[in-house]
Amino acid sequence: MKHLITLTTLCCLFFACDDTEKKATEKLQTARTLFEQGNYNEAKKQIDSIKILYPKAFEVRRAGIGLMQEIELKEQTRTLAYLDSTLQVKQQEVDAVRGAYTFEKDTAYQRVGNYFHPSQVVERNLHRSFLRFQVDEAGVMSMTSIYCGTAGIRHTAVKVTAPDGSFAETPTSGDRYDTTDLGEKIEKVDYKMGQDGNVIGFLYLNRNHNIRVTFVGTRPYSTVMSATDRQAVAAIYELAKLLSSVTEIKKDMEETQVRIKFIQERMQAPSAQ
Repeated sequence: MKHLITLTTLCCLFFACDDTEKKATEKLQTARTLFEQGNYNEAKKQIDSIKILYPKAFEVRRAGIGLMQEIELKEQTRTLAYLDSTLQVKQQEVDAVRGAYTFEKDTAYQRVGNYFHPSQVVERNLHRSFLRFQVDEAGVMSMTSIYCGTAGIRHTAVKVTAPDGSFAETPTSGDRYDTTDLGEKIEKVDYKMGQDGNVIGFLYLNRNHNIRVTFVGTRPYSTVMSATDRQAVAAIYELAKLLSSVTEIKKDMEETQVRIKFIQERMQAPSAQ
């Protein structure tokens, strides 16, 4: 009688294990079908459920890991294709407008060149105090406050004010350069976008309004921003958005390629077989 109970118990366990493997396999087959249909999220849910519902179905779970890696590889490959397509569109947009800007790059010491609005090239702005805007090839925009006068003011910041009284002001910048040319004092202070107290963004939003620019130094100096300079900040701002989007897409592509390589290495590892 005792042996009969033991045999019955073993049979129950055998059929229970067999039933578990069968149900786990069905789940895996459902996941495979969903994957082939392109329904990656649902396929991954089915694979995850195998581990929860059938923790002892080791062979099926191992096969599920392999399928999960196939899904991840397919997702990343599809993402890379989408990014590449998006990059081509953005690059075409950049190519369509870059000719409207002046590009400067001294290959002797510059790895990245800069775009300027044609109205703000140096030779057209001698002996003038104004705000100059530029964007590098990676889409990083910056502003330079240029002061010219018979006496220096040692300025380290600028404040811009709209007709309604709203304003923005840069933090104090240590990125400055002073020189003297035939008795004229020339001061240049640089401010990168994001570290400019939102002055660049403020100017872009108020590009259709008269803006007063105040150079903040040992003594104040103010001037009215010309319509041409307001046009320049708007144009460079728009170009910066395009160039920075290209840079971000390229960065995302590099990260995706790294993930693809990592997944492929896992799939080829002995433990993944």
